Amino acid sequence: MKLNQLVAYLNTQLQINKFKDYCPNGLQVEGKSEVMRIVTGVTACQQLIDVAIEKQADAILVHHGYFWKGENEAITGIKKQRIQSLLKHDISLLAYHLPLDSHAQWGNNLQLAKVLDFEVTGPIDPTDDRVPGFMGRLKTPMSARQLSDHISQKLNRPPQHIGEEDDLINTIAWCTGGAQSYMQYAIDAGIDAYLTGEINEPSVHNARESGTHFYAAGHHATERYGAKALGEHLAKEFGLQVEFVDIDNPV
Repeated sequence: MKLNQLVAYLNTQLQINKFKDYCPNGLQVEGKSEVMRIVTGVTACQQLIDVAIEKQADAILVHHGYFWKGENEAITGIKKQRIQSLLKHDISLLAYHLPLDSHAQWGNNLQLAKVLDFEVTGPIDPTDDRVPGFMGRLKTPMSARQLSDHISQKLNRPPQHIGEEDDLINTIAWCTGGAQSYMQYAIDAGIDAYLTGEINEPSVHNARESGTHFYAAGHHATERYGAKALGEHLAKEFGLQVEFVDIDNPV
């Protein structure tokens, strides 16, 4: 497949022009013009690049790429090493941040719901479909402690939980990654629990004072599934050789 055709297809399917993001979405580093082998992953770290080189990949497709707002624009140090590795081996880097969080078929939030067996009842913000995340319910109500165990089993990572362990959880809202502030959507809607990747100091007090349970299940752990699902779609749709590589990250 031609690289420019692949990029055009992904940009259209993920509707990148809808989003005001913290980084450029789409092609971030250009490699060879023909693409057959793709490595997908969460973050374009050096270890993922090294695996892609070993597997002779033509492109890397990730959720977390480069050129974030507010970072030093100079290509030095770690950034220089990563980009140099890509250019030396003629490997393209494609990255989709908010568009991959929000997508209704391959997005991180929908894929996480499938993994955790949550029933989606609606968007986390009914007024703005650019805001990633969902409202939903547990298909089988369980105690807060049981929900912690369920998350731990499914994601292979024990979550940090704030709330009374014996409380019954029926409804839940979630947004993958670092979406602590979106807990307010759950509080306002009277949802029993909110799940995201990370936790910060105010989240503890908000959970205690609102009675809304807070689960921090890991930024990486909650965002392993969007790039994987998108890669599987590309393999099926275009006959490309695609492999998801999970670089371990405890955060």
